[in-house]
Amino acid sequence: MKKLTLDISLPADRYEALYTGSVKDVQVISREGVRVRFPGMILQKYLKHDGVHGTFVIEFDDANKFRAITKIV
Repeated sequence: MKKLTLDISLPADRYEALYTGSVKDVQVISREGVRVRFPGMILQKYLKHDGVHGTFVIEFDDANKFRAITKIV
């Protein structure tokens, strides 16, 4: 399983675009230098009043299918 570390700072107004469906994906460059695009709704459980902020580890299987995301900081 592949793991990448992501630093995400997504203000509430930008997250709203995901919630309403006008934007579907989040694109981030990982600390490992890999560009990652994933459905923004996987961040929903980390949403606070000011948006989604923190360091996350995202896991993919060998076929690059999303498996899990965990907030570490």
